[in-house]
Amino acid sequence: MHNLRASLGGACADIAADSEPLILVDEWDREVGHLSKAQCHAGEGVLHRAFSLLIFNVAGELLLQQRAAGKLLWPLYWSNSCCSHPRHNESMETAIHRRLHEELGIRCPLRYLYKFQYRAQYGSAGAEHELCSVYVGCYDGPLKINRNEIAGWRWVAPQALQAEMAEAAASQFTPWFRLEWARIWRDYRGELQAPQWRAGA
Repeated sequence: MHNLRASLGGACADIAADSEPLILVDEWDREVGHLSKAQCHAGEGVLHRAFSLLIFNVAGELLLQQRAAGKLLWPLYWSNSCCSHPRHNESMETAIHRRLHEELGIRCPLRYLYKFQYRAQYGSAGAEHELCSVYVGCYDGPLKINRNEIAGWRWVAPQALQAEMAEAAASQFTPWFRLEWARIWRDYRGELQAPQWRAGA
């Protein structure tokens, strides 16, 4: 059984207000406008720019987070280490490092893997409709968890996570993370499990 750890650190101020302007894009990731976070996720969603970060430790385990109970979409579901959106007039490079520090209290190099488009509906509450860039990093120090964003966290070995994804437990994970993990397991597994990658990340 994986070690489920309670969130650490003091409560932090909200870091992603519903009024925050996000970047609308077309399917080629060209900027076409801006809309508030709330409007981007209302109804069936409006396509916007986003990112997902996957942080591994030197043992090759992946950091998973459980989304906070107060989240409008997929509360208390397990997901990748960190995910969010660049703000209006913010570069992707700035956004990924900002959010990594805001949510997890850490800083580490991040490497781009790929991007993909998806849409997922969460009942009548709203939807995610994103063009999402996926990055990986390696970190082995202490975490300072933002409890407004994260209910819990755990490190998991890739093989154990793959086994969970093949069982009924997969329904406990966010839809975007299930898509990301399927591709990472298929296309990047060997590369990300290589000790030299983690040593040089």
